[in-house]
Amino acid sequence: MDTLSLRDLGPNWYATVMGTAIVANAGAVLPVQPLGLRAACTAVWGLSALLLGVLLVARAAHWIHHPDRARAHLLDPAVAPFYGCLAMALLAVGTGTVTLGPDVVGEETAVVAGAVLFAVGTLTALAAAVVVPYLMITYHRPAPGSASPVWLLPVVAPMVSAAFGPLLAERLPAGHGRDTLLLACGAMAGLSGLAVLVTLPLVFARLVHHGPLPLALAPTLFLVLGPLGQSTTAVEKLADAGGMAVLAVVYGVPVMGFALLWLALAGLMVARALRHGMPFTMTWWAFTFPVGTCVTGAAGLAAHTDLAAPAWLAVGLYVFLVVAWAVAATRTLRGLVSGALLAAPRAPLPVTARTT
Repeated sequence: MDTLSLRDLGPNWYATVMGTAIVANAGAVLPVQPLGLRAACTAVWGLSALLLGVLLVARAAHWIHHPDRARAHLLDPAVAPFYGCLAMALLAVGTGTVTLGPDVVGEETAVVAGAVLFAVGTLTALAAAVVVPYLMITYHRPAPGSASPVWLLPVVAPMVSAAFGPLLAERLPAGHGRDTLLLACGAMAGLSGLAVLVTLPLVFARLVHHGPLPLALAPTLFLVLGPLGQSTTAVEKLADAGGMAVLAVVYGVPVMGFALLWLALAGLMVARALRHGMPFTMTWWAFTFPVGTCVTGAAGLAAHTDLAAPAWLAVGLYVFLVVAWAVAATRTLRGLVSGALLAAPRAPLPVTARTT
């Protein structure tokens, strides 16, 4: 691939890494583990790590050879929030490295590599959670009623760190180091969760007052599931680490209930968009990672309650996740070969009137 073809390679492409890695990570924690599932998940994790490496190189080449476009992406309100995807891609692959990597590279190597990905991913997540909102306030100045679910991407990234950190903490000896890591994860869960509580009402208000999103952006409604499922997963892991398992149920049950409500609403909106000719774009990857976080959240509830309902919910959502990933990956590969997808994300249409 020549450098010219990378001119419009935006940070939204990291969604392919996130969507692939979550297939592996969610499958590894399913309450039902059929023969061969772990081996398949390990292979998918390997694919996600390969994709991450390729994209890191490609994006570095983009910044080197097309710095004007790179800066334009950062200053574009439709593109800048996708910088949260870089952090989540690093953290999603890192989670798989710790949970599935030992089967391939051994426990010590996997934990060290996972720790590096956690550190880099967390710093990137915190930077995105601060810089992108700062740019929105000082430079982007989005118009009233233009809120998009994409705005959640940079602020939810620290929540992915909060869910990953306890996996590393449990491998540390008891002491200040372990406690500090868990405290930091709790703080990141809090800052991310409160930021989502500020952002989500803006998104819902936009839908109520201005109608459905443009057809190409309809899949982004699934992004709302990300902070819901990821926060449930994070709280479950932090609760276990702190010996407060009941907190996982007290928090997880109502939040997953709201996630199912939003899933139904988003599903109806996407079905409507499909009837009106919704085209394939990179936004279809929104059907993967957010749903995968709900799989891990439901699987955690199944483990904490020993009930069949959350277990079957996790399995059902995982089936949807795998199908969505297969469709998105196939269509993306086709668009990549044809060159049709190597363009910057399009800005949302004006919101002065309802779409039909």
